[in-house]
Amino acid sequence: MRIALGIEYDGSGFAGWQWQNGKRTVQAEVERALSRVADAPVRVTCAGRTDAGVHAIEQVAHFDTESRRSERSWLLGANTALPEDVRILWVRETEPHFHARLSAIARYYRYEILNRPMRSALRPRQFTWCHAPLDVERMREGAAYLVGEHDFSSFRAQQCQSRSPFRRVHFLHVRREGERVIMEIAANAFVHHMVRNIAGVLMAVGAGKHDPAWVGELLAMRDRAKGGVTAPPDGLYLGGVCYPEEFGLARDAVFEHLPADARRYQPDDES
Repeated sequence: MRIALGIEYDGSGFAGWQWQNGKRTVQAEVERALSRVADAPVRVTCAGRTDAGVHAIEQVAHFDTESRRSERSWLLGANTALPEDVRILWVRETEPHFHARLSAIARYYRYEILNRPMRSALRPRQFTWCHAPLDVERMREGAAYLVGEHDFSSFRAQQCQSRSPFRRVHFLHVRREGERVIMEIAANAFVHHMVRNIAGVLMAVGAGKHDPAWVGELLAMRDRAKGGVTAPPDGLYLGGVCYPEEFGLARDAVFEHLPADARRYQPDDES
């Protein structure tokens, strides 16, 4: 039996999603909780591995098991065994050919910037802090260069192991809500540190350090060494994962705004 689940977590206290020897990870906590319910070892596969300090509004994962439990038992039993900074939001029995990563047709990330003179005392790890005033219109103008299918070599980490730097960005929105500046991006997949590198570049543009056209110039250079600062993980959220209709999984409402062809697009590389 293959089970899919949606997971919410605060990444502040974790070394990332992926299991690491001697370190606290989201994967290890989820597997420990599910194994307790299954009364047998459980290994989970996620839609996209998040780095240390990165949060998730809705990560998606799957696991295979011979243990027969109701969806309610998986949900309540696992959450009872999980620490307070991780919660399973939903559980679904799914098709045997469903794969949390390979079946995904789009992913959505959200980056939140606290734009004021002082840091937050209440949520210091849930926002990236920027004291310099950010011009959202300039950021939007720069973001427009990145929409579509491009070579994102200038926006991926030098240690990125993806076979191809090409990714298709469906939309990249920037808006202000009071003291917060919010960047939302959806793509078929992401190269390593792509969202944080884009955020760092757009913050530099918004602060007046570069013109918006600089974003397009960086994209054309295809050179990470010239690609600007990587923004901190604080404030980065995996917002949701979109799958074909056949699987019937809960999806973030943002994906209703994806173009029709994006729902059929299948990435051939790891996000």
